[in-house]
Amino acid sequence: MKTCTIDVNERNNKKLEDLVAPWRLKPPQNYCITNTNLIDVVEGKTHPEAYIFINEGRISKVNFGREPKSEISKYYEIIDGTGKYVMPGLFDNHVHMGAVPGEMGLAQLAMMPESVAVLRLRFTMEASLARGFTTVRDCGGIEGFVKAAVANGSLIGPRLITCGHAISQTGGHGDLRPGSLPASAFDSCSCHTGTVGVVADGVDGCYTAAREEFRRGADFIKMMGSGGVASPTDKITNLQFCHDEIKALVDVAKTYHTYVTAHVYTPETIQNCIKLGVKGVEHGNLLDEETAELMAELGCCLTPTLVTCKIMASDQFGTFLGPVNRKKNAEVLGQGIDAIKIAQEKGVKICFGSDLLGPLGGYQTQEFFIRGKVQSARDVLLSATVTPAEMNGLGNKLGQVKPGFIANLLMMKSNPLEDVSIMDEPETNLVFVMKEGRIY
Repeated sequence: MKTCTIDVNERNNKKLEDLVAPWRLKPPQNYCITNTNLIDVVEGKTHPEAYIFINEGRISKVNFGREPKSEISKYYEIIDGTGKYVMPGLFDNHVHMGAVPGEMGLAQLAMMPESVAVLRLRFTMEASLARGFTTVRDCGGIEGFVKAAVANGSLIGPRLITCGHAISQTGGHGDLRPGSLPASAFDSCSCHTGTVGVVADGVDGCYTAAREEFRRGADFIKMMGSGGVASPTDKITNLQFCHDEIKALVDVAKTYHTYVTAHVYTPETIQNCIKLGVKGVEHGNLLDEETAELMAELGCCLTPTLVTCKIMASDQFGTFLGPVNRKKNAEVLGQGIDAIKIAQEKGVKICFGSDLLGPLGGYQTQEFFIRGKVQSARDVLLSATVTPAEMNGLGNKLGQVKPGFIANLLMMKSNPLEDVSIMDEPETNLVFVMKEGRIY
């Protein structure tokens, strides 16, 4: 019998890094977008004959006037931008990416097991990126491991800024336990549902909850400062958390050099939070002039989410909310437009937000159409680019097409400065979405 030995290294010619992490992002190509129309969202102007150079995922230079393509093509892959419009990638400042499709009702969505939601997450993430959102701020539900997966390429989606779980008091907007059962009924629950929020009570509880979110990768803290449309056991007007609890959350955020944002609707609930150091106001549909003046004075940002109220009230999703929640939605729906008018008149910085849950997420861009009824195209685009980037400490790298900025870009067929509603038509208007120098 012939003797045979096995060489353990024979034919082991595959790259180790490809075997360990087959999802690794390939290095971005160097591109030059030639002869295009550049949308300057800060000036609110369109600059023709723009040449945008992209090296290693960042914008290296922007020139204007004709340049010889023969020279450019030696170093760059050319993208012909003739007749097209290029602007910064979009930034949605209020999403819940973990609230994935698959259920037609809010009650069923809230009880979806976390394991099921994680398996469906890629559909939500990829769809948002395809609409032009290259960055999103998740306001409850996405944890650090998802953010890491996007960063390393194993999950395709927008850049994530996260709070982990939104922090709620017992019986607050983030407490989705039905009021018909005592808290003890959930003590032994291992179904891992209701992943948007976490419950904390008392100063010590708030300290612990906030630090736990930061330990697990949060970039900021989201707190529930009032009742909400979707919650089962509170009223829109409820003040939530006592002053010492709110201050505890703010103090912890300061130690991490970041901020607290609050889910709030009424002037009373807004003032209750911002006077104690909260810097972000989510929704704010019932905002009045006095409160808007105080927000501007304290440097607080408003993130309205009008589209979620509209879609939940529509015939198409008439069964998404139960009777009690539909009534609460009607309380805030009509005044959201007025809140934006007031905020703008008083100089409050306004961000773009959608806040759509589950199957409603397909209408993410309709917020542009609604905002366009009361804001100029420039102001709407600023709210979805520059302003949220600045709010989140990223104003020197996101939100504009400038040298040194990350190459998050959209190429479009039409000019949004002439008609911002075309931002609600990504399926027909978007030519490509570029995130960090890669075209998706």
